Amino acid sequence: MKLRTFSLVAPSLFAALALSGCSTTSGLGGGKSLFSSAKPPASATFINALDGGIVERTGVKLSDNDKQRALEAEYRALETSPLGQPVAWKGRDASGEVVPAAPYQVGSQNCRQYTHTVTVDGKPTMARGAACRNDDGTWTPLE
Repeated sequence: MKLRTFSLVAPSLFAALALSGCSTTSGLGGGKSLFSSAKPPASATFINALDGGIVERTGVKLSDNDKQRALEAEYRALETSPLGQPVAWKGRDASGEVVPAAPYQVGSQNCRQYTHTVTVDGKPTMARGAACRNDDGTWTPLE
């Protein structure tokens, strides 16, 4: 009797366990697959809060599209990238990478220093800066 019960229950448990690993909504956003490598673009609210980011400090003139990609990379680096892990971006006329340093606290705010290297025609230009995270999840660059 125990063997028969096990043989009826085991396949159902195995199927439930196997399917539970297919996707998740915990910490990844609505229904995004755990193994998906696609990175959704940061929302306009978060990009606008960067107020041009430190990419503007490079002095490199970027197209609107390239600037958008650069700012999205800054946001992703500040928000989710581990210490020293570069976040690369590539546009039509330029490319770059943002490398965050370790997070630190200023009062109740989390802050990070970071570098942004922009490459145009094979020539890299780097800017350094820092930003602090606001309560609403946006980041404000420090002057």
